[in-house]
Amino acid sequence: MNHKSVPSVSVTYGQKGTSTKSNELGMRVMQERAYERRGEQYLLIKSPPASGKSRALMFIALDKLHNQGLKQAIVVVPEKSIGSSFNNEPLTDFGFYWDWNVEPKWNLCNAPGTDGGKVNSLGAFLESDDRVLVCTHATFRFAVDKFGVEAFDERLVAVDEFHHVSANPDNKLGAHLAEFIARDKTHIIAMTGSYFRGDAEAVLSPEDEEKFDSVTYTYYEQLNGYKYLKALDIGYFFYSGSYADDILNVLDPNEKTIIHIPSVNSRESTKDKHREVEHIIDALGEWQGTDPATGFQLVKTPLGRILKVADLVDDEAAKRDKVSAALKNPDQKNNRDHVDIIIALGMAKEGFDWIWCEHALTVGYRASLTEIVQIIGRATRDAEGKSRARFTNLIAEPDASEEAVTEAVNDTLKAIAASLLMEQVLAPRFNFTPKTPKSGPVQGFDYGEGGYDPEKTNVGFNEETGQFQIEIKGLAEPKSKEAERICKEDLNEVITAFVQDKQTLERGLFDGDHAGGETLPEELTQVRMGKIVKDKFPDLDDEDQEAVRQHAIAALNLTQKAKEIAVGGDNQEKGNTALIDGVRKYAMDVRELDIDLIDRINPFGEAYAILAKTMSEESLKQVAAIISSKRVNLTPDEARDLAKRALKFKQERGRLPSITSTDAWEKRMAEGVAFLARMKAEAANG
Repeated sequence: MNHKSVPSVSVTYGQKGTSTKSNELGMRVMQERAYERRGEQYLLIKSPPASGKSRALMFIALDKLHNQGLKQAIVVVPEKSIGSSFNNEPLTDFGFYWDWNVEPKWNLCNAPGTDGGKVNSLGAFLESDDRVLVCTHATFRFAVDKFGVEAFDERLVAVDEFHHVSANPDNKLGAHLAEFIARDKTHIIAMTGSYFRGDAEAVLSPEDEEKFDSVTYTYYEQLNGYKYLKALDIGYFFYSGSYADDILNVLDPNEKTIIHIPSVNSRESTKDKHREVEHIIDALGEWQGTDPATGFQLVKTPLGRILKVADLVDDEAAKRDKVSAALKNPDQKNNRDHVDIIIALGMAKEGFDWIWCEHALTVGYRASLTEIVQIIGRATRDAEGKSRARFTNLIAEPDASEEAVTEAVNDTLKAIAASLLMEQVLAPRFNFTPKTPKSGPVQGFDYGEGGYDPEKTNVGFNEETGQFQIEIKGLAEPKSKEAERICKEDLNEVITAFVQDKQTLERGLFDGDHAGGETLPEELTQVRMGKIVKDKFPDLDDEDQEAVRQHAIAALNLTQKAKEIAVGGDNQEKGNTALIDGVRKYAMDVRELDIDLIDRINPFGEAYAILAKTMSEESLKQVAAIISSKRVNLTPDEARDLAKRALKFKQERGRLPSITSTDAWEKRMAEGVAFLARMKAEAANG
C-alpha cells in the first residue's frame, strides 16, 4: 500500500471545562438548556455523543410526569445495548427534585424473548400505574401496530438516536410519528447526535418539523468545554493495494484505537473478514495467545510491549460475547490499560462508550454521515491525559482497470462531502447580519485587535458560546419566523443537502476554474444552492428562500476560506485561534465582505487542493475525465433560475444580461434566457 496523509481538517479547542460542570440541580450546560424547554409538547434535542442527552431526557420526563400531568414515559432506543443508558439514576443526590427509576420488568431491553412477547409487556405497562418503560425501536413499532396511536394519549414518547427515523412512508417509525403528531395527544422528545440520515432522506416532513421546538448544543460548544481534550484531527487518506498489507502507515500502536474494518459488501473488503483481522494483528506484532479472563488477543510489538486487542469480528458468538462483556465491565471503565485496540465491523459505534479511545480508524467509505458522526463520537470522549483525538478514513483510490470505477469515483466524492460536512459540524456557529450605517458592536463579542471598526465589515467572536458575529454587505435578512429559525438553527441541514447533491459536487470539484473547468462559482452558489433551498423549503416565499441561500453559502464559504488560510499559513500551532484567525484574516484581506464576493467563491476549491495532495495525479485525471464525460450544459430548471436572476439583474441595471458580455456570470444568465426562449419556441412549433 502506498498512501499520502494530509489531514483535511484539524480543529483545536479551548479546554474550558464547562461541558462537564453542573448547576445546583445537577445539570450540565446542555441539559440545562434542554430543561428550559421542558414545557414543549414536541422537542428536538440535537447534541453530540457524550454530551448527556440521556440524563437531559430524565430531567424533562420527570417534570412532565410530576408537573405536566402526563401518565407515563416510554423511552425508545435503536438497540438493546443502548437501553442501559436509561438505568436508574439517583438524581436527588445531585440536587434534582426526583430520582429516575425504571422497574426491572419494564426495561424491555434487558428482557429475554422475542419482540412479540415484549409487545404484550408494553401493553401491560400501558394498563399499569407504573411510570417509565424502556424498549427498542422495533418493539415500539410492533406495539403501535397492535394497540394504535391512541393507546399512547397523554404519554411521553422519547425517541433516542432519532436519526433512525425517516419521513419515507416505508419507514414504519417515521410513519407512526407522523400519526402521533396528526392526533396531537402525545408528547414527543426526539434526541440525536446527528440529524442527517445517511440515505439523504428527510427525517421529518417539513410540516411536522415545524411543530418541534429545537434545542441545539454544538460540537464546538461540547469540545470547547472539555477539560482535557484539546484537538481533533480528521483525515481522509487514499491508498492503492490491500489496506491490511501496511496499515501501520496510519495506525499508531501507542494510541488507543478502534478500527472499523470494511463491510464485506464494500470495495475495500477482501471478502474474508477473519483474514483481515489476522493481517492487522500480524502487522502489529507477534501473537502471544488469548487472555483467558477477557478473551482479548495478546500481541507483542517489535519493541516488546504486549498489546491487548479486542476482536469483535469473530463469528463465534461465545467468544465475541465474552470479549464484548469484558469491554463493558463497569469495574474497568476508568482503567486506561484495560484494552489497547478494538477491531470491529458493525459494532462499537453509537452508544459504545470507551473514554480512552484516541483514534477512530475506519477502513472503507461509509455511506451514512450519521455513522461517521457516531464513529468520530467514539474518540471525542474527555479523559485525563488525552489531549488529542483523531478520525481517519482509509479509502481505496479509484482504479481505471476496475469494472466498478464509477462506483469508486462516487465513493470518493461522498467521502469528500462527508469531510466538508464534518468541518461545518465542528466549526463555531455563524451569525450573519447585514452591514448598514446603523451597525455596531454586539455585546459579548471580541472583535480582535483594534476592536470594532464602523468603516468596515466586522468579525466578532464569542468564546463562551462558540459563535461568530459577522457583518456582510448586501445580505438578505430572513423575514418569517421559520426562515429565521433555519438561518439560526439549520444551516448545516441546508449545507448537507448541497454537498450531498451529486451534480453539485461533481461540477464544483472537477469542473471549477481551479481544475481548469467551465463551471462558474455562481452556478453552484446561486443556481444549485437556490434550487436546493427551494426544494427543501417550498413554503418559504422567494425573499426568504434567498435569505436562507445566502446564509448557507456564507457559512460554507467562510469555513472553506478560513481553512485555506489556517492550513496554508503559519497558523498550525496557534491552537484555538486558527479557524477564528482565518475568518478574521479573510475579512481583513478583502476589507469589505459582501454577498456578491461570497457568491463568487467555489465552495469546493479547497477540498480539491487537499484531494490533489492525497490522490495520485493519474487517479485524479481519471476521476475528472469520468465526470466531464457526463457534463450536461443546462437543465430547464437551471435555465428558469438563471432567467429569474436575469430579471433581478435588469431591475438593478436597467438592461438584460448580454450574451457577449466579458463577465462570465452575466453571460451565463443570458444563456439561461436564450435557452428558455428556445424551449418556448420549440414547444410552440411542436
